[in-house]
Amino acid sequence: MKKVLVAYVSRTGNTEKMAEFIAEGVRFAGHAADLRKVPDLKDEKALAGYDGYILGCPTYHKDITAGMKTFLFIAEKANLVGKMGGAFGSSTHSGESAQMVYDTMQHVFKMDMVTLGALNLREQILQSADGQRACQDYGKAVAGMFK
Repeated sequence: MKKVLVAYVSRTGNTEKMAEFIAEGVRFAGHAADLRKVPDLKDEKALAGYDGYILGCPTYHKDITAGMKTFLFIAEKANLVGKMGGAFGSSTHSGESAQMVYDTMQHVFKMDMVTLGALNLREQILQSADGQRACQDYGKAVAGMFK
């Protein structure tokens, strides 16, 4: 069984809901998921021991949050090269953050990212059964990358 860290920033609770559903998807696929808030991960040592990483951030003024930016600098020190990954985020209208985090993980950290790309959900979709299922399927897809 592989271990996946699902770490997120959430301002209104929507990205947190996504993280919970994504972690369920990882578990449905037979792997362990550790759900953590980004502010609780103080240094790169907190990222040790995981086989995969799924990072989530809402879009705030067409950008990622300041807390996620700080965390990405911490994560860069953790040497995540070749680890499995995915990124997600919620938004009310624009939704750039998930792709920004995904691109950082892929091109800066040199991680093996899920081929689905970043998962970005509008808040109103997240409230539906389809939104919940999309998150669970995303978690399953990342977990499915383990051989």
